[in-house]
Amino acid sequence: MPDFAAATTPAQCAADADDERAALLASIAGATPLPPDEHIHFEPPKPRPRPRQRERDEREAIREAMQRPLDADDWFDAGSAEAFLRNGVSRMVLRDLRRGRWAIQAHLDLHGYNRHEAHEAVSAFVDTALASGKRCVRIVHGRGLGSPGRESVLRTLAKGWLGRRREVLAFCHAPTRDGGEGALWVLLRSTRSSPG
Repeated sequence: MPDFAAATTPAQCAADADDERAALLASIAGATPLPPDEHIHFEPPKPRPRPRQRERDEREAIREAMQRPLDADDWFDAGSAEAFLRNGVSRMVLRDLRRGRWAIQAHLDLHGYNRHEAHEAVSAFVDTALASGKRCVRIVHGRGLGSPGRESVLRTLAKGWLGRRREVLAFCHAPTRDGGEGALWVLLRSTRSSPG
């Protein structure tokens, strides 16, 4: 059996390489180079890590807060116990809210919700309103006419949820033409400036 490795000399390998190079250059002799690529190629940013434990802690804190009554300092009595004004906010803000000097920019109706669905809806509604720069919103919680004892459970809960949100400056019952005892007008903190 012949030994091919011994039969090939370094000179023959170099000649074969030169022949291959010449063949390649001959095959691309008439080719036109492609124009330079003007597109920008980039890697999309990697997603930020989710703080799952913090999210669980926040959900647990919200659940516990739902059970705790508001502190007496959180409520402001301006002729009725149905009004709320954040500590440090001018009483003129609540007066203007009651008089309808703020335009209602968004609306949420809680009819048909249970307490857990209503809590999630109120939280998401306030977050969305804040993100879109809305200041005055209406939340319809109902009068509780279909509830046991004809007491609105959602009215009490909604006031508690709103009173715990630092972004809520004030709220009061809407006038009769806009829902009366079954709805709240809510004034939110401006995302661009500090509260008045």
